[in-house]
Amino acid sequence: MERATLKALQRAYYSVNHTYFHGALRQPPLSLVDLGAELARYVTAPRGIELSRRLVFEHPWGVTLEVLKHEMAHQYVHEHLGDPDGAPHGPAFREVCRLHGFDARAAGVPTGTEQTPEAERTLERIAKLLALAESPNEHEAQAAMNQARRLMLKYNLTEIAQETRATHHARHLGKPTGRVSEAERVLSALLSAHFFVDAIWVSVWRPQEGKPGSVLEVMGTVANLEIAAYVYDFLLHTGEQLWKAHRRAHQIRGDRDRRAFVAGVMYGFQAKLEAEQRRAATEGLVWVGDPALQGFAKRRHPRVRFTRHVTTQHREAHQAGHRAGQRIVLHQGVTQGSSGARPKLLKS
Repeated sequence: MERATLKALQRAYYSVNHTYFHGALRQPPLSLVDLGAELARYVTAPRGIELSRRLVFEHPWGVTLEVLKHEMAHQYVHEHLGDPDGAPHGPAFREVCRLHGFDARAAGVPTGTEQTPEAERTLERIAKLLALAESPNEHEAQAAMNQARRLMLKYNLTEIAQETRATHHARHLGKPTGRVSEAERVLSALLSAHFFVDAIWVSVWRPQEGKPGSVLEVMGTVANLEIAAYVYDFLLHTGEQLWKAHRRAHQIRGDRDRRAFVAGVMYGFQAKLEAEQRRAATEGLVWVGDPALQGFAKRRHPRVRFTRHVTTQHREAHQAGHRAGQRIVLHQGVTQGSSGARPKLLKS
């Protein structure tokens, strides 16, 4: 297992080197070692990058990859810039990380500590509105969800007009999978279109299984990543619950149509959001995108073209899911997400 993981790390090094550094780095030996509290370190003599076994086998691969990028940035500063900082995380190092969308802290995940008081207040207000959206009164629940969505839009329209902007980060949602379903692809497009993040499916290694896989990466401000993580978990959970209810109601045996139904749910909810977006536009609330986020995404994934997923499914199960999806009201209904913990935004 460790040998296969080292080979995966070597492939990751090669990919990062050619994607971001145009092949300028000479690949040093990579090794898995016991580093205590350290995640990894770049060693100048003898040349090498050491990564913690705990990091690689106990954390998501996305965290490991961010730490590897961090150490490769150290290598670039040392070997190609002559180490002008004289310190591990000086201006030259931070600029290399900024240019390529790396995490200069090497924590691998956003900590949320960079949120402004305004962002915190907005998240609290959104959480309260989503709590109201649990109302058994359909019209009250829908009104609360619509108000929460418009609050998100107003916050982001104000944010992109600020001279001093919140920084962007990346985060992986859910667990890596060997096959990305249509529902998951629609969900990723839905997040990009309606929740102020850019989303992309990225290849990862699954160390515990010794297999490659894919995981959804979202990019945006810490506040928007919190919201996107909640929506992701909520919709996957709700899609499965709606399928179970549909199967019971129609006495369906087996799960043959589950994938088509859940994909239909995502399309149905997407159609609902698009209708709300058109209503907001009549009030002058129009989102045309965040150039700073687009720049961050391009720096982070320079060889990727961001596209939207479309389908021509017309199966009965798909259409039934579509109708169910149009009735979804986003609210605080999930106690635990697919990533193993309830999103911070909505923790009680």
